[in-house]
Amino acid sequence: MSNGPAPLDDAAERQMRFLFALRSHGVTDARVLGAMERIDRGAFVRGLFADRAYEDMPLPIACGQTISQPSVVGLMTQALEVQPRDMVLEVGTGSGYQAAILSLLARRVYTVDRHRRLVREAQDVFHVLGLVNITALHVDGSFGLPDQAPFDKILVTAAAEDPPGPLLAQLKIGGIMVVPVGQSDAVQSLIKVTRHSRGFEYDELRPVRFVPLVEGLGSE
Repeated sequence: MSNGPAPLDDAAERQMRFLFALRSHGVTDARVLGAMERIDRGAFVRGLFADRAYEDMPLPIACGQTISQPSVVGLMTQALEVQPRDMVLEVGTGSGYQAAILSLLARRVYTVDRHRRLVREAQDVFHVLGLVNITALHVDGSFGLPDQAPFDKILVTAAAEDPPGPLLAQLKIGGIMVVPVGQSDAVQSLIKVTRHSRGFEYDELRPVRFVPLVEGLGSE
């Protein structure tokens, strides 16, 4: 006879802690919380760190990249204000976790990464989860996807010195881009950019720390 809690109880408690951490960091949008409850972060974390998938912390993934901590994913998604008919571009596929959450909120998600391995592995997870409205591409994301532009929303998951001009140009009037901006790993701010008919409005949201946005394709 087992003395420990049933696996179902473990899963329920883990999920409750996960959602509590999101809310305590300011993620309050019901649609965002619902999407993050449905997408299992554990499906995107492999190897040594798999048992830490449900902690609110960034974790290493392949190609020297990271999967962002859930609270930051939630806050970025919330700031993007994704609507059900939106077409969204994500720059920096990484593990695919962020794109999976966006796919439950938007009509179509394009996600791009400079590392072919990350795109391939993310595509495998999207297939397993049955997420059919995501297109993942191995391209240099610093130039966006001009063939599919304009986008309702753009999310950048790597830090640039300034909001990238090519991405701003691919944003619809009334569209929103959320991007980490900073010249070093230590000093970065999450910026919300709203495009208006006469220009761009910039709102600083919070300090963050992301890998840098790099031009060109990766070696793997």
